[in-house]
Amino acid sequence: MIGIDIEKILQLAPSPAYVMDLGRLRHNLAILDQVQQRSGAKILLAMKAFSMWSLFPLISQTLQGVCASSPWEAELGRKEFGREVHSFAAAFKESDVIKLLPISNHLVFNSFSQLERFRHLWEPYAGSVSIGLRVNPEHSEGHTELYDPCAANSRLGIPRREFEGRSLAGVEGLHFHTLCEQLFEPLERTARAFEEKFGEFLPRMKWLNLGGGHHITRDGYDLDGLVKLVTYFREKYDLEVYLEPGEAIAIGTGILASEVLDVVSNGMDIAILDVSATCHMPDILEMPYRPGIKGGFDAGEKPYTYRLAGPSCLAGDVIGDWSFEKPLTPGDRLAFLDMSHYTMVKTTTFNGIQHPHICTYEPDSNELTVVRSFGYDDFKQRLS
Repeated sequence: MIGIDIEKILQLAPSPAYVMDLGRLRHNLAILDQVQQRSGAKILLAMKAFSMWSLFPLISQTLQGVCASSPWEAELGRKEFGREVHSFAAAFKESDVIKLLPISNHLVFNSFSQLERFRHLWEPYAGSVSIGLRVNPEHSEGHTELYDPCAANSRLGIPRREFEGRSLAGVEGLHFHTLCEQLFEPLERTARAFEEKFGEFLPRMKWLNLGGGHHITRDGYDLDGLVKLVTYFREKYDLEVYLEPGEAIAIGTGILASEVLDVVSNGMDIAILDVSATCHMPDILEMPYRPGIKGGFDAGEKPYTYRLAGPSCLAGDVIGDWSFEKPLTPGDRLAFLDMSHYTMVKTTTFNGIQHPHICTYEPDSNELTVVRSFGYDDFKQRLS
């Protein structure tokens, strides 16, 4: 896996800032393109994970389109990415369907009730919008229930028993999404469970969407296995096969540059930063999740241990405990690693805390570009 020059980025970047390394992004896209060329799969960008639309012109040279979870995402994908738009949500309002049909290539429903409720809306779009159903293989590979679509009593996907006595008139594809940050083997097991339950319906389908959660660009991913699996479904059932990773596009591409504002002591040393778990890295509190830090080690491993925390008034705005070779002082810069996916798309302006700049770094020319900065008006316009 190629690295990024964090020291150079920290010298150039404002703080706080999300910085995307374009060299690493091109590296990931090359791997994804290899999978497409070898397997015939069509790979989409899952916008829920990564929606840095200023980079869509670059990404769209390789990927076939986007998958969207709302009319706003679909509109952004249609206008800025300009290729296929695949739309899905756990449930739609009628107004959502009306907005999505003119801008979507695929529209996937999460239940037979929604399929039938909106049939009068989507049937006139036959030939321009392909209708699909999301299914639940009821095969759990998730390690964290919050992110497991196949957890008990999940609302996501239609179980096999619900297909009994139902009409599939107008349905052209099936979709499942069961993984989260996983390598190939969980997909292989899930695909086997899916085919056992739903394989009888595939001969009448035009496409199959294997969803997201595939860490295709991570070291150790079995690319040959993925190519073989996609080829199997394409050839056995004469299907178009789609993959819709979000993280695989952005793995290892970016950092969140931060600055130490103060160091206080209360039972241990606490470094307060200009970045916040609750505002800028919510997965830390939701999952829970621990990001990597350049030059940071487990607590107690190095001479100086600190609790890193955000500047908000939330008492639990704590990023975690790390140790360092040298003491931290106000003005020191820290880089949180792998901060492109599920960060920018989930940020808030709670407490009016400064939203990080969004930047790109071109390693070939050592050029850092501030793509977007945020000010008071951005904060104000979210309120009324």
